[in-house]
Amino acid sequence: MKKEIVPLLLLVFIVSSIAFFACGEKKLKKQQKIYVAWSNDQNSYSYISTLKTIEAMGAEAIVLDQVLSADLSYDQNKKLINATDDKGILTKEVAKLVKVNTWQNSNVNEVMKDVSCIVFPGGVDICPTLYYEEESWHGIEEDTNYSAERDVSDYLLLSYCLEKDIPMFCICRGMQMLSIVSGAEMIQDISEWNEEKDVDTFILHRDPEKKKFMAHDVEVVSKESLLYQIVGDDKIEKVPSWHHQAVKSVDNTRLTVTAYSGEENCIIESVERRDKAFCIGVQFHPEVAVRKEIDKELDAKEFMEKDMALAFFRALVDIKR
Repeated sequence: MKKEIVPLLLLVFIVSSIAFFACGEKKLKKQQKIYVAWSNDQNSYSYISTLKTIEAMGAEAIVLDQVLSADLSYDQNKKLINATDDKGILTKEVAKLVKVNTWQNSNVNEVMKDVSCIVFPGGVDICPTLYYEEESWHGIEEDTNYSAERDVSDYLLLSYCLEKDIPMFCICRGMQMLSIVSGAEMIQDISEWNEEKDVDTFILHRDPEKKKFMAHDVEVVSKESLLYQIVGDDKIEKVPSWHHQAVKSVDNTRLTVTAYSGEENCIIESVERRDKAFCIGVQFHPEVAVRKEIDKELDAKEFMEKDMALAFFRALVDIKR
């Protein structure tokens, strides 16, 4: 009788152990967190796509609070007071305060408590007064959608993350903000810039009617880059694209260009900081490709593979710090 009980107990122990470790693995996945920079418009397609993509890889998406500058005045709804012009663009005086004082005089330490990695999602244009070399508005009437509060929040937050070496993945607007904080030159409108330089990219980066994402290929130009490690190829096919602004040059900055698109490689598609643990920006929208596949949208097959798109987010959380 005892001989029969021993194998039975052994079987129960093995099954219980497997169940225990399986539950532990599920719990670990639930505890994995990816933090997302605050936005004034968290219902935008790309922002929701970012949250859905993080959830699709089994992690928890946590939206951070707004970063506030103690140098500026806010109302009870955390809206800036006397800080913008009639287009909603930060005045030069206010922009200078943000750039000169960066994150030190803000609530960023409180916002970033226990944060291990962060995503800066896509969104609206960035105030041209925040550029390293301040510029005036580009004058295109249909493109006057700015968020001064988000610009201040992102600028302070990103400057903090760079200094503290927080692993970050920056998408579209996020890549542009990374570049602006780093001192890069910007293209305020690709179409206007093409006309001035007599350049023809043969690529539409944004649907003229602003109804759908465009798809185009990207050339990876460095096998030593984070980008190449993530995608494992020198070409990324059918990236989702929706932007009319871009990074013009990273000369005299610590950024390295790792991908281009267009004739003569005229549009920068990816940058990174090689002196940091994990700091990469892409001009395209991998999160959109993931969402379209998840939601079974009719045009999902027109864009990059879901697994390749997810690889960017997996690399962010897998980085060993």
